[in-house]
Amino acid sequence: MTICTLSARQFNQDVSKAKKAAMAGPVFITDRGEPAHVLLTFDAYKKITCGPAKIADLLAMPGVADVPFDAPQSPDVAQAADFS
Repeated sequence: MTICTLSARQFNQDVSKAKKAAMAGPVFITDRGEPAHVLLTFDAYKKITCGPAKIADLLAMPGVADVPFDAPQSPDVAQAADFS
């Protein structure tokens, strides 16, 4: 992964250069020498913002009711606790 740094002026003058650089890694855009923005490809953005799928989100997906699923029965049966 290559990190590129461009000033805001350089970015404004050559956006296509910044887009090409973003294909190799993040592009830091500075204002008065201080980092102000980061340019990423959409795939890189999705990779860092979309964490692992949550079971609730997967179960809420449309069409999930059509997926056949037979849950196995547990051989263990809960019993009352003996506190004597």
